[in-house]
Parts: sequence; C-alpha cells; structure tokens
Amino acid sequence: MSTTSTTPSAEFRLPTDVRPTHYDLTVRTDLENENFDAVVRVDLDIVRPTDTIVLNAAPNVKLGAVSVTAAGLAGPLTPTETAYDAPSERATFKLGQSLQAGTKASLRVAYSSILDGSMMGYYRSKGKMGTYALTQFEPTSARRAVPSWDEPALKATFAVTLVSKAGLVGLSNMPEIANASSEPTDFADAPLYAGVKEGEWSVARFETTPPMSSYLLAWAVGPFTYLESSYKSPISGKVRPLRIYATQDLIHQAHFALEVKEKTLPLYEQMFEVEYPLPKLDTLVAEDFDAGAMENWGLITGRTIAFLIDPKTSDMKAKKTVATVQSHEVAHMWFGNITTMEWWDYLYLNEGFATLMGNVIAVDKVFPEWKFDSEFITEHLNRALRLDAKLSSHPIEVNCPDANQINQIFDSLSYAKAASVLRMLLKYVGEDKFLKGVSIYLKQHLYGNSVSKDLWEGISETTGLDVSKLMDSWVGKMGYPMLTVTETATGIRVRQDRFLEDGPAKPEENATIWTIPLFLFSAGKVDTTAVLGAREAEFEIDTSRPFKLNAGTSGVYRVLYTPARLAAIAHEAAKPGADSAFSLNDRIGLVHDAMALAMAGFLDISAALTLVDIWKNENEFMVWDSMAENVAQVVNTWWENARVVGQLDAFRRKLFSPLVKKLGYEYLESDDADTKQLRTRAIEQAAQAEDPEVIKELQRRFAEYVATQDDKWIPGDLQRITFRTAVYYGGKAEHDAVIGFFENPTTPSMRIAAIRALGASQDDTLISATLGLIPKARDQDVVSFLAGLAANYKSRRLVLEWFEDNFDSIYKRFEGNYTLKYMVMVLLSGLSALHDVKRVEAFYKDKDTSRYNQMLAQGIDSIKAKAAWIERSTDDLARWLEKWEKDNA
Repeated sequence: MSTTSTTPSAEFRLPTDVRPTHYDLTVRTDLENENFDAVVRVDLDIVRPTDTIVLNAAPNVKLGAVSVTAAGLAGPLTPTETAYDAPSERATFKLGQSLQAGTKASLRVAYSSILDGSMMGYYRSKGKMGTYALTQFEPTSARRAVPSWDEPALKATFAVTLVSKAGLVGLSNMPEIANASSEPTDFADAPLYAGVKEGEWSVARFETTPPMSSYLLAWAVGPFTYLESSYKSPISGKVRPLRIYATQDLIHQAHFALEVKEKTLPLYEQMFEVEYPLPKLDTLVAEDFDAGAMENWGLITGRTIAFLIDPKTSDMKAKKTVATVQSHEVAHMWFGNITTMEWWDYLYLNEGFATLMGNVIAVDKVFPEWKFDSEFITEHLNRALRLDAKLSSHPIEVNCPDANQINQIFDSLSYAKAASVLRMLLKYVGEDKFLKGVSIYLKQHLYGNSVSKDLWEGISETTGLDVSKLMDSWVGKMGYPMLTVTETATGIRVRQDRFLEDGPAKPEENATIWTIPLFLFSAGKVDTTAVLGAREAEFEIDTSRPFKLNAGTSGVYRVLYTPARLAAIAHEAAKPGADSAFSLNDRIGLVHDAMALAMAGFLDISAALTLVDIWKNENEFMVWDSMAENVAQVVNTWWENARVVGQLDAFRRKLFSPLVKKLGYEYLESDDADTKQLRTRAIEQAAQAEDPEVIKELQRRFAEYVATQDDKWIPGDLQRITFRTAVYYGGKAEHDAVIGFFENPTTPSMRIAAIRALGASQDDTLISATLGLIPKARDQDVVSFLAGLAANYKSRRLVLEWFEDNFDSIYKRFEGNYTLKYMVMVLLSGLSALHDVKRVEAFYKDKDTSRYNQMLAQGIDSIKAKAAWIERSTDDLARWLEKWEKDNA
C-alpha cells in the first residue's frame, strides 16, 4: 500500500538484538502507604551479540538491584553501568561482557514506585469503601509499572504474583492458581513476602497468559466483590465463568454490563469462527479512570459511567452506553488481543474494528430495537466526517513513531472514521463475505501482529476483489470526497473532490482520487456494483424516478445535488413509511449532509433549514435526533447574534414543543425505545429553546424531587435537562442542591448530569463557585466540568480565561494522560469569532504543545470555519428566518 512508513524511526524503537519471551512478575502493594515494591524476571532471546540491554522504564520507577544470568556465564552479571534517558523512558544496562546470539538469558530487576492518582501505570483510586489500586497501560504506560519492552510487537507471556494485605482481592488477566504456594520462589524475593507467614499479608499467583503485548497486561488489588455468570462456547462447548468486580457500594448496578458480556461473547465466536482463548473474562469497575474503558485481556477495566446503571432509574442513554462499551471491549479480545497491530500506526485495526463490531454489529443483534446501525450515522460517521473535513486532520493509518504522540491518535479518526470505512466495505462486499474474510485474517495472525495488507488479503480471499486497491486511499490519505451530481440526458454525471468544512479545496489539497462505492439507488433498487474510480464519470439511470447516491448512508462521503433535486429527494423522503423510496438511514444522512454542505458554502443554509422544516412531521427518533443536532449547531455558531438565536429558538420550539405535548413527561414500561428517546430529545430541545411551559414543568419537578427525593419526579432520562434548567433559571439554592447530587449521586449518570448542570448558571458568583470545584474534583471529571461551563454562553470565555490563568498547574496535573487534549477540545469547541483565533494562537505560541498539538490545530480550524460560515451565510439565514416568522405568525 502507498501509505505511511511501516517502520518508525529507529530512534523511537527499542533495539532488536534482545527479545523478551516471558515475564515473571511479583508485586507487593501497600495501599495504606500508597506504594508498591516489585521484582520482574524476564526471559530473553539473544538475537544478535550484545553487551547491552535496553528496555523501557518510566521516571516514576525507582530501579533497585539488576542482574543477568545466561548459559555460558560463570554466574550472574551485574551491570557495570546503568544509564537512564527520561525523554525516551529507557534504561540501558551495560554488562561488561557480551551475550552471544542464540543464547537464552534472564534479566532480574527489583524496583519500587508510589501509587499516585495519575490514572496511568499502576495507580490508586479512592471510593467510599477505601483505597484500591489498578493498572492502565495503553498506550505506553506499562513501563510505569514494569521495566519492560513496552512495544506492541514485542509479545511475551506473563506470570503475575500479587502480594497484598490479607482480606483484599487480587485480580489479573488470568485465573488465580488454586492452592498455590505462598513461599517466594527465589530467596532474593523474600522481602516482598514479609508478613505472609504471619497471616497479615496474602499471596495470589495467576496462571501464565498467552503471548500478548505489554499494554494488555493488567492487575488490581482492593476490597472488591463480584457478580458472576457464564457462557457456553458455541465452538467447543466449554463453559467459561464471567465476572464483574466493583466495590460493595457499587456492585448492585453491574448486572446489565454482565448480561451484555454474556450475550456478546458467543456471538463473536460465531462471527469470527475463533474461540475466546482465555479461561475467564472479568470486568473491573473503577471510580478513577482516564479512558472510558480498557480491553486488558481477561480483565476489562473502565469507569463507572461505562459499566454501571440502576435498572430502576437508568435512562436510555446510560443503557446504550453500557451496552456499547462492554460490547466494544469484548470485541477487542479478538481485535487487539488475539491479533495486535504491529505498531501504533495501525491503531485503527484495533479501534476501528472494535467500534464497528462492538458498537454496531454485535449490539444490533442483541438489541435490534435500539437501531444501532442507524445511530452509527450520527454518533460515529458524522462525527468522523466533521473532524476529517479539516486541513488539520490525519489519515486513519498515521505515521506515529514517537510514543509521546500516540495519545493524540486515539481520536474520532482512529475509531469512528476507521469504523465508517470498514462499515462501507462491509456494505459493499456483503456482511457474510466480510466476516469470513475477517475470520481468515484472525486465524492467520493468532497471537501475532498485523498491518493493513493482512486484513485486506483476508477479505480479498473471500470476495475475489482487490480490496487493497479499493481501501488504499481511504486509510492512507487524509480527508474524504464530496460527490457532485448533475443530471444528463441519459442519467447522471458524478464528480469527486475533497470536501473541506470551510469551502472548496485548493488544487494542491484536492489530489486524491478515491475508489468510491456509490450505493446508487434508482428504479426501486440499490446498485452495489457502481463504483467511481476516476475524477468523474457518467451513469445511466432513469432520473424521472426517485434516485439517490449513498443509499442507506453506507459510504464515507457527502453528496451535493442541485437545489431542485435535493428538494425532490426531501419531499420523497417525507412520505410516510413504505410510501417513501428512501429509508431511515437515508433521511439521517441527508440532514447531516445538508448542514455540512451549507457550512462549507456549497448549499445555502436556507436550503438545509427548509429540509428540516419539510420533515416536521417525521416519526423516527433518529431523524429528529439528527435534525436537533444540526439546528443546535447553527445556534451554537451564531451564539453571539441575539436576534438570530431568538429566531432559531422560535423555530426549535415550533418543531419540538408539539412533541412534548404529544408525548408528555412520563416514561412508561410499555414505551418502545424510540418513544422514550424522542420524548427526552423533545423536552431537552424545547427547554433549551426557552419554551416557558416546559421550563416551568421542569422547575416544578426539580423542586418536588429536592423536597421528596422521590425518583418519580425526575426520570433518569430527564436528569440532565432538569438539573440544567434548575441551575440556569435558579439561584444559590438550586446550585447548592445540584452540588449535593454531584457529591452524593445515586448513579454515575446522576453525577455526570450534575457536573454538566453546574456550569449552566447565569450568576457570576455561582460560575466562580463551579470553577472552584474543579481543583478538588476527580481527574476524570474535570473535562465534564469544563464542558458544562463551555456550553454556557455566559461562561464560555470565562472558563477559557480560567484555564489559561491556571494552565501551568493543569498541565502538570494532566500532562501524561488523555485528559489534556480533551480539555483543549471542549474549551475551543464553542468559539466562532476570528478574534478568538488570535487569542488562542497568542496564548499557545510559547507553549510546548507536543502532547495536544493535533487537537489544538483542529480546534483553531473549527473556529475559522465557523467564522467563515457566519460571514458567508448570515444574510441568507436572516432572510430565511424572517420569512419563516411571517409564515408562522
């Protein structure tokens, strides 16, 4: 493939003269003093003669005694010199004599470190039941807990032993060995076992893992309890235990996550024809967690919002989050764990696949009523298209040699665009052939590493197509096409150009020619063989009958029709049910395309809003959801134009208030998923558009809930908008009440709802009070605080100013994990004026932005694009709104 380099620069990769094959790790965890001591023995293959061993170790690791044994040596070697390079996080041991190629050696390293709250490496978390410790290693934090060869291609087996205070539970990737010895296997390790004979400390030894990458190693120690289930393998008939662990105060909310795991595991085995290879699969819920969740092999970990719901009060959003997160992480047991990307350039082979399989295909089979394939268009495809329409985007397969840059590519391109491109391929070749090809790919790379061509070869084998040729530009090039459709005497002419959010691409930005499955609907059927592989081509169809490109919104591109054809498609799509030629997925995609094309100047914004107005009698939640999101985007762009915002709010009230009257505020057991979600969205939109009746009702319900604590007053689905409305229109009493819900939530969803709502106040004193909560908040909650404040027009620039004033301490607090880049993203996401660009660029010009420069560039691009949209389209928008007001007076 003509993509980025597959071999990162040698300066960023460990030497290849020594290769690890097995780690034997013993960790003594002292939760009271928040530290740990450990010894690791690593079995090594000496590939080339060397007198030096180089491995990864982070600065927090305090190295102790080091020795090397090998065949042919008179005794253990102690390094004659130890060097440490902090920027590359490498330790180098000079041995004084050479180890010969082909020999086996063993490296022993004793070390220690603190248990901090960084949410990286081996860290501590605190909850109502006390302190516990767990690991988070992806992408490059295994070295913070184990001196190791911390690269995905350097797979090895791991045997873990945990020593901890008696009464605590130890967990790791593999099952604990029953009746294992509690004696040290080497006298030199005896200090780690102090107190064991006296019964004050206990030892848990775990079975050896299959070969795996270091970032998948995991363990935890704490006062955990569990729920248990099992599944029977459809391949072998084996029954494997499935558990979910949490502290005692949280475990009652973990039933649904366990149920999802039980249902998805056998599905994946059937789809991939590869059995899950480990003896068990646990999930551990943590109260402090940087990412959403992590696919450690045999021990999935993640934050409370990812795995916990109260079945009596939980909302649809929370249920769907738990279902997709658990399913996504289980999918990783194959994509990432059994078969692992060769280097982080190919992260999408892990995350894109887990998103497609876990967030769409598997959960759609388990919960078909939730319409995950349709939801994918808004939640993943459109999000990816928005990001990839920027000049600061990056290819799916991105050259990323430097470990310090890896965190940045865990973004919507590696997840959502990759999943969208894979979904397009699946729709093009058919699900059965696609999954069969994936099965071939997995079987050919069991316990190994892979690159893009390995996957394409598997799918090519089942389809007979040159999949590499089809996919090359989609994964190796930045951006995606816009297809311009013009009608001819015999059909249509289709032209492709790169789509950018701020207008036509310059010639140098428009060089890529994609191979594009057109999914051409005409004459009542979809032609899946139609492909555009040149700049433009003609296709014979009957244009007197309804036609449309990208049927089912299956492709990764935008489609631009003439205004007359778009109007015809919109009216056809508005027909009820089977009377319409176009599907639910078609309507969702049309809404997103129209607004994106309007933002870029290819379509009048009036045409995009007219399409929404035509569909005001729509019945499907997913279409309403896409309309709500896109109209809200217009409001959020023109947020400083009070006249326009007021008129748009009137438009939103006209759309959504009738739905509130129709659906009411009560959530019934008999309601289907669409009804529940549409009710929630209608109430949210009407309240945000300042419908006085809706605001009054939400305020009444909030007051009743504060007085009675009876959940009937605020169903889980309405917590976010009710809390926000109470704080926005209320004073100190309401703000204090929501602080109480934040500090003592009944569910993780309530906690997030409270955090976001606390940013909604219109009172300067209360805004300052919310800002004052951030330094003491859990690290994982800070982005939610900032997002709530940034969503509030009153505090949007105040919170940016606060962030800049406190930048040094914030950077120090978050420099190593994912949080910093997300803070930059949410703080810039609401801005839309060119003077904001100048301010942001001036602030960061003397900062080291290497850990978040992509997110910063994308944020600046977004501000510029919105400013250009305002300049280009304000007159058209004002005219449309004036006419709409007169027509609806």
